[in-house]
Amino acid sequence: MKVKFARTYFINGTAYAGKSTMVKRLAEKYDGIACEENYHNALLSGLDRDAFPGLTYTRDLQDWRDFIRRTPEEYEAWIRGTSKECEILELQILDRLSAEGKMVFVDTNISLETLREISDDRHVLIMLADPAVSVNRFFERPDREKQFLYRLIMEEEDPALAMENFRQCLKRINSPENYDAFLHSGFRVIVRDERRSIEDTLALVEQEFGLKE
Repeated sequence: MKVKFARTYFINGTAYAGKSTMVKRLAEKYDGIACEENYHNALLSGLDRDAFPGLTYTRDLQDWRDFIRRTPEEYEAWIRGTSKECEILELQILDRLSAEGKMVFVDTNISLETLREISDDRHVLIMLADPAVSVNRFFERPDREKQFLYRLIMEEEDPALAMENFRQCLKRINSPENYDAFLHSGFRVIVRDERRSIEDTLALVEQEFGLKE
């Protein structure tokens, strides 16, 4: 099969697995282009609300307290719909970037099904963290967005209840079923190991991508 994005390397998987870190480090090492988490947001301002209801939901949100008060069912439906919208934008961006001739490293929302169509085993890597880690350590990151949500939750009338509701939302996305779907996708897999250094993980990622051959 001819790979559509022959110089593009995709990393998909679960939260807190190290995807963004690896994308950044690979781009630095190989003088490539890093498409880090949510890189599709570069197109956010010009999106039509009817065509991209998931992505424009946060763009046009007036009160972010509504975001954290959604039910787990509502949150899961929004995530799944938004992921499909992100895929459309990612493919548009990657079409343009691939013409630049550089290696491109992507922290991607593109579905496993689409990745099978546009890429191959040597260009796709799955990185996984234990589902419990993905949920319980969500707010440990210094990301501005995550800390903003944490402050909103703490400002709720019942912060403990608000936090538990949001953790249930995260559990929907980081479920054992979703983990298993990635694990048994047929693509190469790296599972997070706290004993590995970033450099150790980078070497492993390079090996799986065939960059060291």
